[in-house]
Amino acid sequence: QVHLTESGGGSVRAGGSLRLSCLASLRLTYSSACVGWFRQVPGNEREGIAAIDSDGITAYAASVRGRFTISKDKTKNTVYLQMNSLKPEDTAMYYCAASGEYDCYSGSLKETDFGFWGQGTQVTVSS
Repeated sequence: QVHLTESGGGSVRAGGSLRLSCLASLRLTYSSACVGWFRQVPGNEREGIAAIDSDGITAYAASVRGRFTISKDKTKNTVYLQMNSLKPEDTAMYYCAASGEYDCYSGSLKETDFGFWGQGTQVTVSS
């Protein structure tokens, strides 16, 4: 079982920045799991926006590419999502997710490829 805890959400004006953190119970130094960030607006499907595999290879949705950066600090078992140039349409609940140890599909942003989920952190961007 993998436990994930998100933090760093909040309210910001358009053009601003936030950094989300995902503290994972798995030891990223040794883990082969992928970790991703998803977001969801009420009434919409969950959208995969960024992911990173054990080798540090990253993937991004077109909607955030060039503005968001996913990274990880293995020593802290933490994955980050740096969000710059935020827009009102980035407003959503943001979730951290991890694949199983041997179920990492590098580059995938599919919800079904991630079996472990955090509780989410709200990001609100005002115009």
